[in-house]
Amino acid sequence: MRGWWQDLTDLVLPAECSGCGRPRTVLCARCRAALGGAAPSRVRPLPEPPGLPLVHAAAPYADEVRATLLAHKERGALALARPLGAALARAVCAGAGRRDVPLLLVPVPSARWAVRARGHDPVRRIALAAAGELRRGGRGARVVGVLRQRRAVADQSGLTSRQRLGNVAGALEVTAGGVRLLAGGHLVLVDDLMTTGASLAEAARAVREAVGEVGGGRTVYGGAGREGREEQIGGSTEESGNAGYGGAGTASVNDAGRLIRAAVVAAPPDSFEMSRN
Repeated sequence: MRGWWQDLTDLVLPAECSGCGRPRTVLCARCRAALGGAAPSRVRPLPEPPGLPLVHAAAPYADEVRATLLAHKERGALALARPLGAALARAVCAGAGRRDVPLLLVPVPSARWAVRARGHDPVRRIALAAAGELRRGGRGARVVGVLRQRRAVADQSGLTSRQRLGNVAGALEVTAGGVRLLAGGHLVLVDDLMTTGASLAEAARAVREAVGEVGGGRTVYGGAGREGREEQIGGSTEESGNAGYGGAGTASVNDAGRLIRAAVVAAPPDSFEMSRN
C-alpha cells in the first residue's frame, strides 16, 4: 500500500511518462494531447444496456490513454490524477446543463477488494481532481460519494457484455442518508472507463431507485424509443420540459426531477464511431 512518502517520491524523483515511457516526465506533452486534445464525444456501447444514461468520454481507450489509465489505477501513479481529472472535467462539461446549476459528481464505486489491493480508489481520486478543475474554471462542482456495493461482484475483465450485466445487476445502492446529498444540482455519474456500460447503467438504476422512492416518483422505460429516453433521462429539466413526469411509455424521471448523465475519461474507439451514426 502506498503512503504519503511514496506520493512525495513521485513528485521529486525523475520519472518516465506513463503513456509512452519518455524519461523524466510524469506525462509528456504528446500523451497529454492524446488524453485531452480532442473535444469530448458522446459514446454508446454495443449492445447498449438498458437504463444507460447519456455518456460523454474525453478520449478513446487506446495506446497512450490506455497506458496512462492503467498506470494510475494499477500501478499507483497518483500524480496522474490531475491530468486524468482535467480530462474527466471536460467530458462532464460536454454533457452538463446550465452553468448556473452546480454539478454533483457521483463516482461509480470500486469493489472493496480492488481498493485494498490497489491502495487507493482511482475513480474517486480522479473525480475529486475533476471537481477541483471545474471549480477553478468557475463551475460549481462537488463529489458526492453516495454509492456503495451491497453485494460482492466478480472482476469484470474477461466477461462478455451479458455476463457483465448479470455480474453487477442489483449490486449498488445509495448509502443511508445519501439521497439528501443528491439535491440541488445536475447529477453526473463518473468513472475512469466505460467498456460495456454495465456499471454505469447499474449506478444509474441505483440512483433513480433511491431518489424515486423519496420523491414518490417512478421509473418507466417501456415503450419509449431510445432517442426519446436519452433526451429525458440524460437531459436537464430545462431541456426536457415536463417530459417524463408521469405517462406510460416515457423515460423516467421522478417527482423530484432527478435527471442523470454520465462522463468518463475514456471509452473504446468503436463506441465513438457508433455515436456519430
